[in-house]
Amino acid sequence: MPIDADQALWLFFVAVWMLAALTSKRTVRRQTSTSRIIQAALTVLAFLLVFQPWRFDVLNVHFVPASRLLTFCGVLLTAAGIGFAIWARFTLGRNWSSAVTLKQDHELIRNGPYRIVRHPIYSGMLLALLGTAIGYGKVACLIGVAIAFLGFWIKWRTEEQFMIEQFGSQYTQYRREVKAVIPGVL
Repeated sequence: MPIDADQALWLFFVAVWMLAALTSKRTVRRQTSTSRIIQAALTVLAFLLVFQPWRFDVLNVHFVPASRLLTFCGVLLTAAGIGFAIWARFTLGRNWSSAVTLKQDHELIRNGPYRIVRHPIYSGMLLALLGTAIGYGKVACLIGVAIAFLGFWIKWRTEEQFMIEQFGSQYTQYRREVKAVIPGVL
């Protein structure tokens, strides 16, 4: 089965993520294993629903008609979301981790995409997942996007607790000034 443009974008994303992970600072504090497992399970379920919607027969209905235009728009959204997430990842630099952590000499990053939203990696990934869902057009994909949002919401709340404990009023002010994942909305 040949790889479509959407899948190629996601493979590129995974490759960049894996390579960039090699440069992270040493972790000094990590979220609990239980919260990490819950977030990982939600993410895996979300990606299964988005990338293998045909496995969920009852949800294998189209929410948009199959068309080349919608597929193209979906690929554009996927590319934009992945680009935004990668920009955020490189702006965050060595402070990044796949789990919620505090790094040695952790810095509060407020430039680049972090001026637009506090959690631009999640914003980008959600936009990319939505693009993929539109491209495939299946209800299962939309449910996957919603589950990914839930998993990211749980994770960003944990991250925010860590950031408040680490940066105090500086982070509280940042929260007042910049929305979490959707500029001007949420």
